[in-house]
Amino acid sequence: MKKKLLLLGDEAIALAAVNAGISGVYAYPGTPSTEITEFIQGNVAAKERGVHSKWCTNEKTAMEAALGVSYVGKRALVCMKHVGMNVAADAFVNSGITGANGGIVVVAADDPSMHSSQNEQDSRFYGKFAFIPVMEPSNQQEAYEMTAYAFELSEKMKTPVLLRVTTRMAHSRAVVEFEDRMESHDEIRIPANPMDWVLLPANSRRRYMEVLALNEELEEMAVGSRFNSYIDGQDKSMGIIACGIAYNYLMENMKGGCKHPVLKISQYPVPRKLVRKMASECKSVLVLEEGQPLLEELLRGLLDNGVKVMGRLSGEVPRTGELNADNIKPALGLGEKPSEKIPQVVVNRPPALCQGCGHRDVYASLNEALKDYPDHRVFSDIGCYTLGALPPFRAIHSCVDMGASITMAKGAADAGLFPAVAVIGDSTFTHSGITGLLDAVNSNASITVVISDNLTTGMTGGQDSAGTGKLERICEAVGVEKEHIRVVVPLAKNMEEIKSVIREELNYKGVSVIIPRRECIQTFNRKARQKKAQQEK
Repeated sequence: MKKKLLLLGDEAIALAAVNAGISGVYAYPGTPSTEITEFIQGNVAAKERGVHSKWCTNEKTAMEAALGVSYVGKRALVCMKHVGMNVAADAFVNSGITGANGGIVVVAADDPSMHSSQNEQDSRFYGKFAFIPVMEPSNQQEAYEMTAYAFELSEKMKTPVLLRVTTRMAHSRAVVEFEDRMESHDEIRIPANPMDWVLLPANSRRRYMEVLALNEELEEMAVGSRFNSYIDGQDKSMGIIACGIAYNYLMENMKGGCKHPVLKISQYPVPRKLVRKMASECKSVLVLEEGQPLLEELLRGLLDNGVKVMGRLSGEVPRTGELNADNIKPALGLGEKPSEKIPQVVVNRPPALCQGCGHRDVYASLNEALKDYPDHRVFSDIGCYTLGALPPFRAIHSCVDMGASITMAKGAADAGLFPAVAVIGDSTFTHSGITGLLDAVNSNASITVVISDNLTTGMTGGQDSAGTGKLERICEAVGVEKEHIRVVVPLAKNMEEIKSVIREELNYKGVSVIIPRRECIQTFNRKARQKKAQQEK
């Protein structure tokens, strides 16, 4: 029986994964991927089947746990935002060599225009780099169908599959039609050749040759894929290659049909036969792809017959930021380049820490305590507390990647900086900060680490934090002296006490950890509303 639901792209992927019979979803929260796991956590059918959906400590542990599920012949979904692929890369790239036993689909949610990210990286490069097939849906219905297909492809070809979406695909809604049924993949099935999973050099060399041969077969599959299509057109002065959601933007401009030949690509490796077909018929080729010019660069090497290749690199479409139906019009000959100046309709409201947030009191205390040290530097991390860089606090001097605060503070201290302070959140600390703290302890670096503990993963909506209730024990186990692990409550009334603790630890010649602990104000308010609603029932 067919059903219809209005779904986010993320939710369409999640529903398809549940219906495909996954044993677990493994993820670390990161916009724009978070809603996939949250949908599965709240899905009745997933709960009834006991689908694992607890958040992982980081993306690397998520990828490795999913590999364990695949090893025993069951299906697993892995979800992360694009920068999470950097964290998972060691396991992800090597999974291309081990292959898959049970189906394993890795969702990378890219964020062009950097709505909530540090960069615009394009996850398709990881698929190309690891010889892992990539799927890129053009709409929500395709996201649902592709997810189901990706699990089948993974098991058929014995390889993980990367499903790449972007912010607009993840966070926009459309009606999705689906079969109301759930597959079952509950039987444990060990790999036929377990040595494929033991990456000793002799095994890896053998597997690498097999992977290269498989890549040729995967490309042939992409040529005939139902998700790729060649649509002929009368005007051969230009051919258009549209990848993933860019195909949607193209079609918005072509209500009466496109006069140029169009090649839609949503399954990779790049189907070179179809590309060469277009190049042989058209005088020029326009490439529309969301993210970086992966395909455009490839075509400049692939097409050696003088065909002009246009796209992000040549300036026909914007080099950075998201594509949309309007900013591709000039390349299609349908209008002038839109103005980059955005009319100010409302007063600009820069982001700021919530009123009542504990991070505010942390930064206020830290700024006061550091006034006596004009050469101080505060190395921060990824989280809502990064807003401490903005007025009124202007308290931090760096933010590079998850976990970098502690190791950068250590490096600065190694080079002679004093005082060197690191500020990191509780969830980020367990994600990537523990190993940096261990390095600092092992070299007895003179740094002060502030683990601002709001008892949740606040930036992405209040998911569980892996370190809740464990931070002091973790720090002590890593080797921080117990007397230099200090817990304070960040409230205005405790300001003098907190400043005193900070000053004492700044002057300690070794590693000290200060843990300001107070629940995120948003999480606190949400729990209060839920409690009130229950009482009123």
